Amino acid sequence: MANEKTIKLMTYNLKFASPIFEPPWEVRRDMQVALIRKHNPDIIGSQEGLKEQIDYLMDHLPEYVVIGEGRKGGDDDEHMVIFFKRDRFRLREMGSFQLSETPEVIGSGPDSNPRMVTWARLAIINRPADGETSPYPMDYRGHWENNQELYVFNTHFAVGEGMALARLNSARLIVERIRALDRFGEWTRPRPVFLLGDFNARPGSDVYRTFVGDKGEPGILKDSIEGGNGIDWILSRGNVEVRSYEVVDYNIDGVYPSDHKPIQVEFQILDH
Repeated sequence: MANEKTIKLMTYNLKFASPIFEPPWEVRRDMQVALIRKHNPDIIGSQEGLKEQIDYLMDHLPEYVVIGEGRKGGDDDEHMVIFFKRDRFRLREMGSFQLSETPEVIGSGPDSNPRMVTWARLAIINRPADGETSPYPMDYRGHWENNQELYVFNTHFAVGEGMALARLNSARLIVERIRALDRFGEWTRPRPVFLLGDFNARPGSDVYRTFVGDKGEPGILKDSIEGGNGIDWILSRGNVEVRSYEVVDYNIDGVYPSDHKPIQVEFQILDH
């Protein structure tokens, strides 16, 4: 049984079901199921999946709960989806916002390729091991002592040289939303925050510095790997420690299920 305070997160751009991308989705879909089963993440932030793709993964990975919608609302456009293990987490709260001047208006932003964030507040399901006493007796009236929650944000930033300002403003908006989660009172434990996504920006960019800081000025988040890597990141905030970092090089005879390699990070949530 995994340590209840150790969690594995994966960010994965699925590559939308493009009719001109090789191999086609009909070939890639079972490779993606096999990849996820092999690496067994607790939480996945996926980008680019269309409804058909998300439905297929949902049907073939029943151990996960799936939340999120398309960038233009409902089933339309590429989906910003979070998968989480149904036997490890209970969903407390969820939502989404657009990376636009009207964040609460789903589908707002440019007509082509609007961008958004899907987020969730999850609680680790706390069950005693065999032979152990439950922290929740029948007459339990305590408050938060045995509760561990966390936030997960998943996003996909705009692509292209002409979208640099859009990416920067997207980062600034996400920072605002994460800061708003700071506790108002002392009756809850601090909740770790994890930001997953395809940021279409490199370490050292303005986007990266907005999140993690620069030149001795820390940002509100930390990267999972020193110096950063590529454009797919898992950033964190809170009392957590990276146990392992992996660029998942999954292929079958040199054939890859996406044009992105997933990033998987194992974190330890530290006691306070």
